[in-house]
Amino acid sequence: MATWQCIENCGACCHLDPRDRPDLDQYLDPDDLQLYLSLVGEDGWCRNFDPVARRCGIYDDRPWFCRVEAQGYQAMFGIEPAELNDFAIDCCLEQIEGVYGDRSLEALRFQREVGLLT
Repeated sequence: MATWQCIENCGACCHLDPRDRPDLDQYLDPDDLQLYLSLVGEDGWCRNFDPVARRCGIYDDRPWFCRVEAQGYQAMFGIEPAELNDFAIDCCLEQIEGVYGDRSLEALRFQREVGLLT
């Protein structure tokens, strides 16, 4: 069974361009939406993302909506905790493929590390 996990040196989730997420206002309240938008740099990447190290500069203090946790996904998307693993895998893979491509090293590494590839 595939098990979701964040992979190092990826950062695809840090590509926050609101044009890719036109429904942000449907799952973030106005204050969280304002915070989200304040994190987006001119290039569409989070201002806290280090593109050289490919890491979040505020990982331990990142906002709740940047975390893959049952409570947040239930609040944003109505995902039940039992469904979180599969939903997170699908979301991450879609984001990685959108940012880096479906044949990228990041996509292949993610698939291998979560157990989609043997």
